[in-house]
Amino acid sequence: MKNGHTRRAVVAGGAGFLGSHLCEALLADGVQVWCVDNLQTGQRRTVRRMEQNPDFTFVEADVIETGFLARLPRRIDMVFNLACAASPVQYQADPEHTLLTSVVGTRNLLRLAEQRGARFLLTSTSEVYGDPEVHPQTESYRGNVSCTGPRACYDEGKRAAESLALDFHRADRAEVRIARIFNTYGPRMRADDGRVVSNLITQALDGSDITVYGDGSQTRSFCYVDDMIDGLVRLMRYEGAQPGPINIGNPVEMTVTELVEQVLALTGSRSPVVHLALPEDDPRRRRPDIGRARELLGWAPRTTLAEGLRATVQWFTELQAEPEPRAAGKGTDHLVV
Repeated sequence: MKNGHTRRAVVAGGAGFLGSHLCEALLADGVQVWCVDNLQTGQRRTVRRMEQNPDFTFVEADVIETGFLARLPRRIDMVFNLACAASPVQYQADPEHTLLTSVVGTRNLLRLAEQRGARFLLTSTSEVYGDPEVHPQTESYRGNVSCTGPRACYDEGKRAAESLALDFHRADRAEVRIARIFNTYGPRMRADDGRVVSNLITQALDGSDITVYGDGSQTRSFCYVDDMIDGLVRLMRYEGAQPGPINIGNPVEMTVTELVEQVLALTGSRSPVVHLALPEDDPRRRRPDIGRARELLGWAPRTTLAEGLRATVQWFTELQAEPEPRAAGKGTDHLVV
């Protein structure tokens, strides 16, 4: 409750991987949730169960447009902006829309927060650091980003979104929080999103070739989705002075080759490993410094990679066992997961 009222949150991108988990966590905490999603990369089936909850409202809309604003309540306490394709396969499919989502969409949601007096949280990304020359990455590092490469629509879009959010803060137009999210995985990832964890697990379960880009020596730090959602909620509720961007991710660094070995061991797969060319501008190393998250939010990931991968493999295994949904008009809607 806030001032005698049930808290209300808008979650843009709420039908996506992270967004659906966030909506669930907020509902479990007694928050009324308005989920806004254009279903470009999000999936309606991820929120089907939540739609049975009277405190949940789904609004199919694109945050680039402004028509959705009239479909939201007059009183809002929190605005979470998770609205953007987040994997290279997805965001490079329509780079113009990706950039506009980060810039125009963020502006629209910031104006919503300003008008409603709500706190605003932007989910930015570790991609703002580019192919980093500083390791591990602290929030003060300004990055090594190519503004003309194929990833720029996402990298530069998020950097611009951070600028907008902090400009609103400096002008006293909205109270903002910024989370720089590092690699996250877990149930509800799309099998076709092109991310390394979902790729490896689905290939291993299918018995198809395991594709590794480059020689596998590049590193990543993988955070389980439950830990990530905990970090985002803590940041939104942080009551101190403007903290600036905060890294949210797992500081345990590992090579892609080490990740492949763990996935093969968990799945019992004997799929051969095939090496492909490394994509342009692919970061060589990625590891967050989470000192500020520990200090300000009392947050650190708790789920080990073994635990998280086990849950993710189980989810993909169950998903593969589900019957294929019928075509539209055949009496069956999306699968419920």
